Amino acid sequence: MRRLAPRPLGLALEQVRSEWEPDTLLAAVQRVWRTTVGETIAEAAQPTSERGGVLTVACAAAVWAQELDLMAPEIVERLNEALPSGGVQRLRCVAIPLS
Repeated sequence: MRRLAPRPLGLALEQVRSEWEPDTLLAAVQRVWRTTVGETIAEAAQPTSERGGVLTVACAAAVWAQELDLMAPEIVERLNEALPSGGVQRLRCVAIPLS
């Protein structure tokens, strides 16, 4: 059977991406971060590490770290709803300039 048209590149890239992504809580959080916290927060803060359910979030400024500390219970709840297996217990927000 001969294929009449090429397959869309997006399908092939999606399959490769899913094979290369690590199967960790941090990777899962990074996949849903922008849609869970919104564009504004995602531009100013990024999840950078996870250990024992504690998610470290690097923030562009101390004021963002402080704001996310206040929002932490809501963010943790929304992340766990977006993740199939949950797993985030708390946030640790630090002010580190984002690259």
